[in-house]
Amino acid sequence: MNDDVKQMMLEDSIDLLDNVEVTTIADQCQKLKKLEDQILEAEEKVKQLKEKAEDISTRVIPELLAEQGLSSLKLADGSSVTVKREYRCTLPKDDAGRDLAYKWLRDNKYGDLVKSDVIVSFGRDEDHKAQQLLNLAVSNGYTPYQKNDVKWNTLTTLFRERVESGLDMPSDVFSTWIKDITKITRK
Repeated sequence: MNDDVKQMMLEDSIDLLDNVEVTTIADQCQKLKKLEDQILEAEEKVKQLKEKAEDISTRVIPELLAEQGLSSLKLADGSSVTVKREYRCTLPKDDAGRDLAYKWLRDNKYGDLVKSDVIVSFGRDEDHKAQQLLNLAVSNGYTPYQKNDVKWNTLTTLFRERVESGLDMPSDVFSTWIKDITKITRK
């Protein structure tokens, strides 16, 4: 916030303190409403600009460079343009989909990527039991909860390696995408 705006806000607030009337409050509320509307409009404009930039970065420039048989070039101002392929692979959100993904990983010898957390809940004053092994908790009647997970970046690395080796990852099991991203390095 620049000094002029701060000074204007300070003067406005001093004026308000000297002469608080309903109309003054209403005026300030109208100013706030107008500013909030301007902010929403600006945010919508930024969103539209980002969508246009995304299209040019991921579709237009990669297609144009590919048509010319290029993967990079230098601009007249010294900036360099490169297109880099990006990969993404994530687990499904729903439990059934996750179970299917874990099964696929295990069946295809990637079971070591699946991390497993075992959680046991204890009541009050049972901290000493928390130190015992899972089998002891089960034998004492506690119901453990087991949670599996694969970090998205680990899964993405596996996906990229498989695609680059000519292998697939089932898109009906995992959420996957591949897209080219344009990177401009300014001089």
